Amino acid sequence: MPDFIYLASQSPRRRQLLEQIGVQHELLLPDADEDAEALEAVFPGESPLTYVRRVTALKLDAAVARLKRRGLPVAPVLCSDTTVALGRVILGKPADAVEARQMLQALSGTTHRVLTAVAVQGARKRWEALSDSKVRFCALTPARIRAYVATGEPLGKAGAYAVQGRAATFIEHMAGSYSGIMGLPVFETAALLRQAGFKC
Repeated sequence: MPDFIYLASQSPRRRQLLEQIGVQHELLLPDADEDAEALEAVFPGESPLTYVRRVTALKLDAAVARLKRRGLPVAPVLCSDTTVALGRVILGKPADAVEARQMLQALSGTTHRVLTAVAVQGARKRWEALSDSKVRFCALTPARIRAYVATGEPLGKAGAYAVQGRAATFIEHMAGSYSGIMGLPVFETAALLRQAGFKC
């Protein structure tokens, strides 16, 4: 059994969480000609739960193909995807500051869900898990939203915020997995890796 896994994610938070639990990993990032963003397209009428599971599976399929194409040593491959859902509305990564402000205004004073799906591909089997958390934001003034967006932190984050960053000051209550809200639920991830035969 190899003493490392492949992480098919560009998220520094996922790397940090794997390091936190002592999991050695190598990055398995898309080639220049791969359209990774296209995998995150939302289908009309798709529920947030179906969406996050489907996107994670697609990312893992692409990563496994990448591993074979590059002829790299065999090891478990880990993929994850996080989405913020306000009811059935999926809030992905904002395209710009305007969209970030719109998302944060929608989340202001409400409770939303943060869904993170995780999947691990072993030698002959795939394991999957889902983290489902609830987060309540306080009421945010337009000035507070503008000031937060001006930091640049919301860009590249599902729902236009980072729980481990300045947006922590918005959160009145949360229930579920803090690491799942960050982007990689540690409990579920460790359980999957153990199923795949990896010690953690």
